[in-house]
Amino acid sequence: MSNHANGLKPVFPENAASKDYAASLDAADPLAAFRHKFIVPSKANIASNKLAKPNLSSDPCIYFCGNSLGIQPKAASRYLEAQLNTWSSIGVNGHFTKIEDSPLEPWQLLADQAASSMCKLVGAAPEEVTAMATLTANLHMLMASFYKPTATKHKILLDWKAFPSDHYAIESHIGWHELDPEQSMVLIGPDDGEYKISTEKILSYIDQHAEEAAMLLLPGIQYYTGQLFDIKTITQYAQSKGLVVGWDLAHAYANVELKLHDWNVDFAAWCTYKYGNAGPGAMGGLFVHEKHGSVDYSQGEDSPQFRHRLTGWYGGDRSVRFKMDNKFKPTPGAGGFQLSNPSAIDLACLCASLSVFDETSMAELRRKSVQLTGYLEYLLLKDTTDDTRPFRIITPSDPEERGAQLSLLLKPGLLQKVASRLQEAAIVCDKREPGVVRVAPAPLYNTFSEVWLFVKQFRAALSD
Repeated sequence: MSNHANGLKPVFPENAASKDYAASLDAADPLAAFRHKFIVPSKANIASNKLAKPNLSSDPCIYFCGNSLGIQPKAASRYLEAQLNTWSSIGVNGHFTKIEDSPLEPWQLLADQAASSMCKLVGAAPEEVTAMATLTANLHMLMASFYKPTATKHKILLDWKAFPSDHYAIESHIGWHELDPEQSMVLIGPDDGEYKISTEKILSYIDQHAEEAAMLLLPGIQYYTGQLFDIKTITQYAQSKGLVVGWDLAHAYANVELKLHDWNVDFAAWCTYKYGNAGPGAMGGLFVHEKHGSVDYSQGEDSPQFRHRLTGWYGGDRSVRFKMDNKFKPTPGAGGFQLSNPSAIDLACLCASLSVFDETSMAELRRKSVQLTGYLEYLLLKDTTDDTRPFRIITPSDPEERGAQLSLLLKPGLLQKVASRLQEAAIVCDKREPGVVRVAPAPLYNTFSEVWLFVKQFRAALSD
């Protein structure tokens, strides 16, 4: 296989469809050891759907559902145990006391510990990132600060098939300002019969609505199609037309390389339980560009000037947080958007997952991901034509326009049969009505041999 470089799709040799070739890719994989840092569910447990302790020596399933929930890092139990030991041994003093040999900072510093690792996954300074709440809550918090409609500029541009939480959040903020969603929500969709939304079309919508638009809020990666948007170009253009720009990075975080600071993104939010592997319902993260997070004391220590936001005790600067004088002095940066004392248990899980990412880089992960997804696409399309194939890949073929996920749109009536066959084969991936199977090989723990086995089972399911 030729090396991936400059955004070019990997090219595979004639023998690439063989099991031996897939095994050779695994043997040459520089990230192969990371798989052993995770607990891959066993085939027996997947088949039984019963609560069971993981059998690390058993046959692992093929888990291609990291776009919905990543599997458990082995570090999670150690980090959770450390947090529980701190709580049981010193109680409230755990907020301020560093325990010897613990991988965790005192609870008051845990959000900062998470941010110092998480910022590297999104291309930001530590001060521009914070760990708090969950994705939808964070979108609401951010929109409360950044959506400032006027009589003339009130529209929000969003994705035609936005994840329901994004749609609901946008709709509710428009309603909060006593505006009509029918007039203030602009949905950007693909051309008829297509699923990809071109950058040119998004820019044309920005042009069309620039005079009345206040905000653009798009997903970094569209959850249904798997399309990765050109965040840099879209952000720059929308801002040049006077729009505030935010991104929902639920499917982009820990999946693709991001440079939120350099791209001048105004704000962003993400969950950490998909490619981030921090656990179901794990604590989310948010980004606020440094230009929006500054605190100005030029008018006096008691009169800080800062971007208006929903405020809470935990967003107050740590140096004065315990003065209890009810004079809010925000932590500079994204930390000033925090509200409440965060769950140390949730932060322990998040820090555990981030400890794995600290051992590599998004550039390395992305390099393998492009190869994995490219190999999946190659095998799916090999020896077939558009006319004979009972499915269509609706994810863009260009590696620069997708992450780890390929969305396979099946012909009508096939979804339940294929999903059942994959379940019987202990292959875990996601289905979305009415006919899409979302397949997401994650570079931290998935292998090329698993891709080969998946395609074999998938083709068999289609032919039954």
